[in-house]
Amino acid sequence: METKIAADESGELSGLAWPFGTPDRVGDVIEKGAFSNVSLPLPMLFGHDMTDPVGAWAEAVEKEDGLHVKGSLLVNDLPRAREVHALIKAGAVRGLSIGFSPKKAAPRRGGGRTIKALELVEISLVTVPMHPDARVASAKSAIAALRIAEAINRAAAQIGRN
Repeated sequence: METKIAADESGELSGLAWPFGTPDRVGDVIEKGAFSNVSLPLPMLFGHDMTDPVGAWAEAVEKEDGLHVKGSLLVNDLPRAREVHALIKAGAVRGLSIGFSPKKAAPRRGGGRTIKALELVEISLVTVPMHPDARVASAKSAIAALRIAEAINRAAAQIGRN
């Protein structure tokens, strides 16, 4: 499974914060339904540093494959958010990592826990996420989208001439 986070020029982000079905680096598995009581908005931090908020997550939805999130880096308001945005676009920051308190968990054979309920307190942008599948796969930009649209328009114009 590949986790994607995409960032556009306005700072809008979307991604998969936690994939279901596989353990993280310490063996924890979070089951579908564990995120049912998410309270929004959630802080968007850099590196789980409570003193380094860079935005807010406005949407968190459980789907079959995991917890999908959408939010915004405050690129128009915070210099640090602009720095983090640049790091995402450059590929230096490639992951999402959740900060939570377990409410219902059981030990797993071989280590880690199976977590059935939790309190999600933040989602961070990180260089190395705890879950190996929670990595940045792409960063979109408005300029790239415009270039693609221009290429499509040129191709359509060529087809129209033939």
